[in-house]
Amino acid sequence: MNIYVSNLSFHTSEEDLKKLFEKFGAVSSAKIITDRSTGRSRGFAFVEMNADAEGNEAIKGLHNMEIEGRSMSVSIARDKPDRQENKKWNNY
Repeated sequence: MNIYVSNLSFHTSEEDLKKLFEKFGAVSSAKIITDRSTGRSRGFAFVEMNADAEGNEAIKGLHNMEIEGRSMSVSIARDKPDRQENKKWNNY
């Protein structure tokens, strides 16, 4: 299960996220998204968990939890939109 995590502190590390989610089950990856030019966190991440049931428990347990002074938003990640679909809007 791929999980979207937003409203993260800029000081939260991938290791911090992994440890937090491991309380609910096996985590295959935790990736904080960074700005290409500065390398600084953009305040959101994706966490992949091996089992859907564990992922759902993590979402329930961690959504709106305060970490480093910020209330995290945790939900199932949506599929990335098709780039072709986005291009049609650029023609206007």
